[in-house]
Amino acid sequence: MPDIVYEADAYPSNNAVQLTLNQMKQNLRGGIGRATYYKPMHLWDKSSGNPLLADFTTQFSFSIDSLHKNPGDGFAFFIAPNGSKIPPNSGGGHLGLQSYGIVNSPFVADPFGLSAHVGIGLNSIETSLTAVKWWWNEIANGGLVNAFITYNSSTNNLSVLLLDADDFTRRNSSRLSATLDLSIYLPEWVTFGFSGTTGSCFELHTIYSWNFSSTLQVVMPTNTTFNPPETSPPANPKRKTIIGAISASLLVLGLVWFYCRRRNYSRKEDGTMSVNVNREMVTAPRKFSYKELRLATSNFADEGLLGEGGFGKQGFKEYESEITTITRLRHRNLVQLIGWCHDNNQFLIVYEFLPNKNLDYHLHREPCLLIWDKRYKIAMGLASALFYLQEECNQCVLHRDIKSSNVLLDLSFNAKLGDFGLARLVDHGQGSQTTQVMLGTEGYIAPECRDTYKAVKESDIYSFGIVALEIATGKKAIAVIERNGQRFKTKLVEWVWELYGKESLFDAADPRLSGNYDMEQMERLLLVGLACAHPNYFDRPSITQAVDILSSKAPLPVLPPEMPIPTYIVSLEDTIATFSTSISSNTSGSNRLQNQNEGQVC
Repeated sequence: MPDIVYEADAYPSNNAVQLTLNQMKQNLRGGIGRATYYKPMHLWDKSSGNPLLADFTTQFSFSIDSLHKNPGDGFAFFIAPNGSKIPPNSGGGHLGLQSYGIVNSPFVADPFGLSAHVGIGLNSIETSLTAVKWWWNEIANGGLVNAFITYNSSTNNLSVLLLDADDFTRRNSSRLSATLDLSIYLPEWVTFGFSGTTGSCFELHTIYSWNFSSTLQVVMPTNTTFNPPETSPPANPKRKTIIGAISASLLVLGLVWFYCRRRNYSRKEDGTMSVNVNREMVTAPRKFSYKELRLATSNFADEGLLGEGGFGKQGFKEYESEITTITRLRHRNLVQLIGWCHDNNQFLIVYEFLPNKNLDYHLHREPCLLIWDKRYKIAMGLASALFYLQEECNQCVLHRDIKSSNVLLDLSFNAKLGDFGLARLVDHGQGSQTTQVMLGTEGYIAPECRDTYKAVKESDIYSFGIVALEIATGKKAIAVIERNGQRFKTKLVEWVWELYGKESLFDAADPRLSGNYDMEQMERLLLVGLACAHPNYFDRPSITQAVDILSSKAPLPVLPPEMPIPTYIVSLEDTIATFSTSISSNTSGSNRLQNQNEGQVC
């Protein structure tokens, strides 16, 4: 990690940053360390008269581990004048930011862990501008935490959000904010990074991933040469990516993924490109020019290609649908839209950078094994995204193309559902209109969609069930199965249901895991997968029920030993809003999930 400057006890270890000592043979008490980015940030500029402030956003994952003992001190994300170093006598509760009893150079900091709280401090650690209780606090066990810090220059709002990495409900989040004109307290160029200490008690401070991006809209005179303060080059200047994807390009810091969906009508070509480039992070989606994206991606160079695919037959309609749908949505398990472009007969969509590609890659193409804990977290994240789309939006969102290749993964392997090209916004209680185009992808398409070309929210639940089975088994939706020494293709759901009927459900578990999984979680994921992929859409659980089962808040579903034959018949051809009565005569022999509501549609 050559782009990070380490001071005192801080050092890189196993693709993470240790701010203080972490070897038991060492004295862990009285430690102090800093890790900062090697280039300064241009925080504000007054060339136009009034100071113009930068917007910036940072996201990082960390743990504070007291090794089951009394915790001590903590660490901070801080911004200080460029060239700032650890001041003398600043250990213990001063977090390496200020000397005892002396005010050093100014700084703005967000301390974490100090007295089990998170706060915003200005030139002082003892006195916070604002502080809140850290409601989720696993310091004794070193639990993983995600932090989000954002500064809005137009409102001078500095906001902080802390989330337990495994809390998909966000019930245990800690939030705080303060109004600060940073140009009053800090110089034009600043240093930023992390500073941590230990005192008479000790704990380990580990930063696992870090994203930082800033934008400063400055119009420079044509006769002016712009030179930032001198900085030492990184140890390896060819290395552009460090933990969590940090980079520098021209006047901005950050790494953004340009996920470009191209369609050139003049040449009758279509395809999907994902390009890794250095670019600014914007706080709201905006329109890009084709020239901007072409320059940023080196003319869409192949060496920056992360993956490719293609639009369906609907072309511009898909492009328009994806933009109009995703701009309305905000959820931690959905991809974030950065912007769009429709210049020169080119239609491109710019998404956030997600460096760990997608679930399909890790399950079916990546030689490195995706361990069980990450798999279950991905399943829960996808369920959380679907719950948001179906239950929490003003209008229900039918995605209609949920599959493992559309489940993108961030630095911490959190699931991010993407590709809303086939999505539709419908009123609750309604389904999508009939189309002449098959909805979804082979292997993930619900039976009712095949026959009627209509989708209800249970159709997305079916696709989710197939992905859940993929996660548990490591096999594709259309799987290659070995039986009696012969290999043949079959639908994954049929194969797993057959094993379930033989009371051999665990034989479906991915053999590459070598039994290294939680058996209760494996059973829940497999049974939820089967229940969601039930041939009859009215026998599938709601996404609320699925989440409760996966979270061990509800009993396991009751399923028939043999996979049922679909009995939906005419219900989707009739008025969707009234289908619950039209199917009653067809369901008397069906096995229901416990406490299931019949006939739920979006």
